Amino acid sequence: MRAVLQRVSECTLRIDGNEFSRIGKGLLVLVGIANNDTESDIDWICRKVLNMRIFDDLNGIMNCSVLEEKLEIMLVSQFTLLASTKKGNRPSYIKAANSSISKPIFEKLVETLSHLSNMEIKTGQFGADMKIQLTNEGPVTILLDSKNRE
Repeated sequence: MRAVLQRVSECTLRIDGNEFSRIGKGLLVLVGIANNDTESDIDWICRKVLNMRIFDDLNGIMNCSVLEEKLEIMLVSQFTLLASTKKGNRPSYIKAANSSISKPIFEKLVETLSHLSNMEIKTGQFGADMKIQLTNEGPVTILLDSKNRE
């Protein structure tokens, strides 16, 4: 599982021109689900998202998490994060799980994040053509890969 965390001051997701979800200060998390992802990957990603210390403390040092600051989270499925660009110029998505596998895992991610944080997790609509407008604060963008836990 791969995730891109973007620290945002605001984020709006639209589907067919209509606002579907919105958050203020917090994290936009784009997540790509692989064929071989398990409960362990879900747990690891969720705990990293909630506890990553990328928000400023009172001294302006990135020392606080989204959970500590009680900020908002928007989670969006993005299979293109699993793109392989090793050969040629057309990405291969063979490592990305198909929707029959990835949709239940995505729903479990939302449920786990909500349970661990005790807050509502905003989402997009699985499989929809979504337009996301955000203000990346910092900018701060963090990459997570549950198969490469550095």
